Amino acid sequence: MKTVVLKFGGTSVGSIDRIKKVCKIIAFYKKNRNRVVVVSSAMSGVTNELVNKSKLISNNFDRAEYDVLVSTGEQVSCALIAGRLKHNGFKSRSWTSWQLPILTDGPYSSARISSVGIKELNKYIKSGGIPIITGFQGINNDFRITTIGRSGSDATAIMLAKFIKADECIIYTDVDGVYTTDPRQHNKAKKIKKILYDEMLEMASLGSKVMQPTSVQDAKLNKIDIKVKSSFVSKSGTLITGSNKVFSNQIITGISSTKNDAKITIVGVKDRPGVAASIFRPLSKNLINVDMVVQNISQNGKETDLTFTIKSEDLKKTERLIKKNKSISYKKLSFDKDLSKVSIIGVGMITTPGITYRMFQALASKKINILVISTSEIKISVLISSKSVKKAIAVLHKEFKLE
Repeated sequence: MKTVVLKFGGTSVGSIDRIKKVCKIIAFYKKNRNRVVVVSSAMSGVTNELVNKSKLISNNFDRAEYDVLVSTGEQVSCALIAGRLKHNGFKSRSWTSWQLPILTDGPYSSARISSVGIKELNKYIKSGGIPIITGFQGINNDFRITTIGRSGSDATAIMLAKFIKADECIIYTDVDGVYTTDPRQHNKAKKIKKILYDEMLEMASLGSKVMQPTSVQDAKLNKIDIKVKSSFVSKSGTLITGSNKVFSNQIITGISSTKNDAKITIVGVKDRPGVAASIFRPLSKNLINVDMVVQNISQNGKETDLTFTIKSEDLKKTERLIKKNKSISYKKLSFDKDLSKVSIIGVGMITTPGITYRMFQALASKKINILVISTSEIKISVLISSKSVKKAIAVLHKEFKLE
């Protein structure tokens, strides 16, 4: 008898009718002689509503109480799922994270799961019960509720699959798998049947919203294969795995894009050891995420131009921090916004020459100007004008035969 972990996202449990449909999916696995463990997110919109309430109470709401507040959404959805399953004649009950317990390390709102207590859970599963477990949360060493970041229910499901030694971990969401690019950006996007952890990790961190990057990382570290499927249509999904045996010779697996990026260039910075750290230290302290970084040293070796990207909403704060930073001197500060990052991802580029040229040539054929370039072994990212994103995705999708 197989043990299957099923995780349902917020849109999948977004209404009473959808919860009833989810219960039919759970019943299907149970009737097919599987041991079934369910992880649920909060109903769509509920967490945002709770966050807004915290903002109305205080503009500096206590972080520990914030986690207590936003964790309540999952209790509601889990109780409703368990209640419906009981109505349908199944043995089921809801479990909150502290009842197992799911132990976490790290700060409030971005904790990571360290262990899961499975003794009582295993007893319940073996007795034929279907446990419905709150995703997105755990408890710390002080017995306070913690949350593990938005979309963290994926991580809950993956870590549960690890500790109970599940045979399958299936993530049910509002899309029927991972696509070569966002179907809303390009109507010729194609569903990927199988994708490697590293490729999925790059796609998730570079703009794909299907999976949370930390969840993919957890799956990779613990060697948990994941299936991504839709709770709305009965179609085969995408397998995220570490096995190289099942892959084709496709060079590029997918294309990701971001939006609302901004570029900052500091011209004529006096070059000395530690100058980059001096620039980025205040940004780090103010929780401003720096992405692409390019540095050019002048011919005399005394000055440098530093270009980096951030999210547009952080632009004014970043400008203010740089201007009041007395530890650096420079000649000019310039800003560009309404920019986007477009990335091609694929393990095939490690052994295939000419990928960089093909990408740049394809973009040039559509007169798309590249502002910043960033590379790794399995991805190439370029910063371009946001108005050119759809055109860039279309030409790259065609160039690398993803259609």
